[in-house]
Amino acid sequence: MINSERYSRQILLPQVGTHGQEKLLSSKVLVIGSGGLGCPALQYLAAAGVGTIGICDFDNIELSNLHRQILFSTNDIGKPKAQIAKAKLQQLNPEINVIAHHLKLNNTNAIDLISDYDIVIDGTDNFETRYMINDACVLLKKPLVHGAVLKWQGQVAVFNVRMTEQNYSTNYRDLFPQPPDENAILSCNEAGVMGVLPGIIGLLQATETIKFIIGFGNLLTNQILTYNLLNHQQQIFVLDPNPNAHAHAPQSREEFEKFNYKSFCKIMTEAEKITPQKFATYLQDNSITIIDVRELNEEPAINNFIHTHIPLSTISTDISSLSYTGTVITFCNHGRRGQQAANILSKHFPEATFVNLEGGIMAWLKLEEQQA
Repeated sequence: MINSERYSRQILLPQVGTHGQEKLLSSKVLVIGSGGLGCPALQYLAAAGVGTIGICDFDNIELSNLHRQILFSTNDIGKPKAQIAKAKLQQLNPEINVIAHHLKLNNTNAIDLISDYDIVIDGTDNFETRYMINDACVLLKKPLVHGAVLKWQGQVAVFNVRMTEQNYSTNYRDLFPQPPDENAILSCNEAGVMGVLPGIIGLLQATETIKFIIGFGNLLTNQILTYNLLNHQQQIFVLDPNPNAHAHAPQSREEFEKFNYKSFCKIMTEAEKITPQKFATYLQDNSITIIDVRELNEEPAINNFIHTHIPLSTISTDISSLSYTGTVITFCNHGRRGQQAANILSKHFPEATFVNLEGGIMAWLKLEEQQA
């Protein structure tokens, strides 16, 4: 039974009414990732009265999350995101069903999980998972609401919506037939993001989801909306089908479960790592070479120890002028680019041993603060 007082303001809208509210209450939405995008989407879906909301996330809450993941608080640090998000949403709206899936999505569980829901919101931040979610939704014929953010810009699109009896709207593979070079695209962990931006994009994802459920308004199908926080410019680009983009996509559950998304996205195997504690002891060894692979003038500036500076973006072009033997340690802010640099260099200088600072220079600085 509809709680007319709780939903009174949206029921007043003729496009919603009691019929639209009933659709919301009977719908099932899966939000994959309860981070910067997922948090605002979850809050507004719960407030709108989406009857069943699934939250899929395997991470725990960290202090660095809080500037953009405002569903959480300082007291929640260290706790599972999915479980805490569920508790907060049930407080917001105890009349709906919230399901926490504290797990890492992969080839073997994605199909079964997504099949229980009507529509999926992708709040993840890496290409490997985005392709996997997209392919699962295509196989299951489930609509997918895409969102992505970086620095000051974001994008939103609605994929795989049934247009006719046989035809569906474009999907993620039409947008990116081939994964971008992992060296060229940084994550928010590496490049940063203004906290309000995922809030805006996550709200747009919730908006498109609600519009889809109610069946009113123009969805962002066969289109992609881009938003620039610095000047509030929004642009909508037409997204055309690309038949060639799907030639190598999995065509069945069996193919999906065997598909190597790491290989497809050209994700390199991890280089050997050293902990911040071990790194601190290496700083006393003058025979060790240390390389900062961050971009020039990237913060925080490091003046605590001797090192060279070779940005990851220029390593491949600088190879001919480099020479390494012995032990070489690479570092960036959080570890991802350091790993990539170590892998690249190890192929060209097999006589050297390349290791990556686990957690990047931020982990080492945190250790230094704790020991001060």
